[in-house]
Amino acid sequence: MADGLTARAAIALVATHFEEAPRHPAVGVGVGVGVGVGVGVGVGESGDGPLDWAGYGESRARAVGRTGEEESVVWGAAEIGGVRAVLVSFEFRFLGGSLGRRTGDLLEAAYAYARTERLPMVSLIATGGSRMQEGMVALGQLQRVARASALTRAAGLPQLAVLRDPATGGGWATLGAGADVVLALPGAQIGFAGSRVRPPDADPSAYTAEGQLAAGHIDAIVRPGDLRSTLSRWLTLLTRGGAEPAPPPRALDGVGTAATGWEAVQRARAAGRPRAGAYLDAYFDERLEIHGDRCGGTDPGVTCGFGLREGRAVAYAAQLGTATRPAGYRTAARLIRLADRLGVPVLTLVDTPGAANDADAERAGAGAAIADVFAAMASVRVPVTTLVIGEGGSGGALALAAPGNTWVTPDSYFSVIAPELAAAILKRAPADAPATADQLRLRPEELVELGVVRGIVTRRA
Repeated sequence: MADGLTARAAIALVATHFEEAPRHPAVGVGVGVGVGVGVGVGVGESGDGPLDWAGYGESRARAVGRTGEEESVVWGAAEIGGVRAVLVSFEFRFLGGSLGRRTGDLLEAAYAYARTERLPMVSLIATGGSRMQEGMVALGQLQRVARASALTRAAGLPQLAVLRDPATGGGWATLGAGADVVLALPGAQIGFAGSRVRPPDADPSAYTAEGQLAAGHIDAIVRPGDLRSTLSRWLTLLTRGGAEPAPPPRALDGVGTAATGWEAVQRARAAGRPRAGAYLDAYFDERLEIHGDRCGGTDPGVTCGFGLREGRAVAYAAQLGTATRPAGYRTAARLIRLADRLGVPVLTLVDTPGAANDADAERAGAGAAIADVFAAMASVRVPVTTLVIGEGGSGGALALAAPGNTWVTPDSYFSVIAPELAAAILKRAPADAPATADQLRLRPEELVELGVVRGIVTRRA
């Protein structure tokens, strides 16, 4: 147990105020609302649980004496940096933070309270998995937790997880990996398989917070001393959406009209022009990134997250000027769907020569990933605003463009294909690429004339 935190120490680390749910509530009583929790022995059960596992009752009694808790989780209503939330914290010293039937009762009650009170859910997870002494009854709690999480997701409420050490088994595969934003403590052990059941030759780095971050399965590693402020910022960003579309950013370069299509292409490819990072920094007062596609991939050429602009949250997905890889599209789709569910408007910044088309990209499902972004953009209910800030290369750029609300900067272009590739397809000489660029009518002014974009943004005076 590397973090050494009890359930209540973890709560104290993040919460400015915490009101625990009653340990022995009467039916229909919760933390100020009608939520009932049963923590006694179930009907037909002995003190040794549903399997009548010899010594289980004594093990529970020792866990109670050792921890002062009556189950492996504690939950209640909390304030985290001024934002109200439902807070769940695992007690690893109670039978390894394992999930049993009574744990399921408590977790289900916590989720129900979050939905009743319209509060985000924050879980501080330290668990070894399902409780063996309860057999399939314990394993079945994962379905209860998954259903409660799905209902909370459908209610449009954010779920955040902090992975302590360890976070393994069903706790990782439900509350952890199923959360909208997943944070982890440095060096935390994270994985579906616990340390005693992994293959003997397994790479240990794959089961660490650092390994999971590299694989795109968690969003950030946060030091214990920074947890409260980080959670407070995330809760603010995920709960301040609105119905108004995000205004397009202003141009950061004061260049004038490109005389030719080829000049527009050269401007967009210029090494010194402003990139997405500069646009995001100028647009937002603060922002936090989500990381990874949750399928084992990351793309350094795409950045996604949530930012605060004049007190209102806006989600963003931005290309950084490189060929976009499948993981980048999947991360963008994840961001768009999350923002849609939480009622947060979306801003996309387009800047790519096109989708990556090498063999690795094809094996990673480039077509399916691009299709997924198109589907997310087509079905989104919140407003989406797009600004093309550089290269707009083919379908790899169009996938992130908002139909009917796309804008361009003066130093950008948008084209069905790059001029050089168009020339090659038409069996023209490479020297014909500039003339082909003119034929493609890809300059900002021409895009407006064609009705492809709404307008050209200007630099702030």
